[in-house]
Amino acid sequence: MRRLAARGERLTVGALPWVAPVYRAMPQVAEVIEFPFAHGGLQLKERRSLARQLEGRFDAAYVLPNSLKSALLPFLASIPKRVGYLGEARVGLLTHRLKNPPKGKRPPMVAFYSALAGEPGIETDHPRLHLADAQVDAVLAARGMPRGGYYVFVPGAEYGPAKRWPVARYAELARALDAPVLVLGSGKETPLGAEIASLAACADCRNLAGTTRLDEAFALIAGARRVITNDTGLMHVAAALDVPQVALFGSSSPEHTPPLSDRARVIWLKQDPAYQPPLDCAPCFARECPLGHLRCLNDITAQRVLQALSARA
Repeated sequence: MRRLAARGERLTVGALPWVAPVYRAMPQVAEVIEFPFAHGGLQLKERRSLARQLEGRFDAAYVLPNSLKSALLPFLASIPKRVGYLGEARVGLLTHRLKNPPKGKRPPMVAFYSALAGEPGIETDHPRLHLADAQVDAVLAARGMPRGGYYVFVPGAEYGPAKRWPVARYAELARALDAPVLVLGSGKETPLGAEIASLAACADCRNLAGTTRLDEAFALIAGARRVITNDTGLMHVAAALDVPQVALFGSSSPEHTPPLSDRARVIWLKQDPAYQPPLDCAPCFARECPLGHLRCLNDITAQRVLQALSARA
């Protein structure tokens, strides 16, 4: 987004409602159009209707998902330039097609998508989000939290258990911290947050998973002293807001989807030469540990995370 805006393009982003707040927090985005599409299905009638509203408005479309249906809307809206990666038999829907990298050689995610801009990747480009101070202050006041006076835990990971640091470790860490803890996540993570709060057995650990809108979660992250998170969406939000964090990796790889911030500390036992025996199984990218031991996450201690939190960020 920053690269396109820098060369003078006015950016409109089409997004599903649940993710639209991400783009509203990007200074480069002039407009967000919320798509009325439900998850799954082609919904051709709805796409044709929206396409008629968009026709003639845009010079170019950058199609990030590799699906057929994501490329349909720009095609139906007759947008002259339609850029995307090859995938799902959509050759005729795109005017500018990039080849997908060979399996196992895909670059980091930011470089992968920024290549759609048609320029060489700039590895120092870090995604950035911006929230107005008044927006952050209003959310903190509603929750009774002072800026920099609490920690945020993000214990979930939509992909599966092999990306989740154990709740018992989170609870142990909560007991050792010197400020309140807020647990954030979606409604699916509500039970995880409740278990952490119960195991922590302290009044200063509050489970907010499933109780906040996405923009409220952004504000709570922006006001936090530190964020402790698995490899999940809010990890990237903390990085983009430049909030100090410790990111815990297990089955996935920080070489592919790292938190792009100089204030992020990554713990991945695969990269620790002192950890024995070596984790030859990582990264497996599996939803559940195929070997049943989940050493990559179970062996990260609360004390190790505490040490990373105390490192200068």
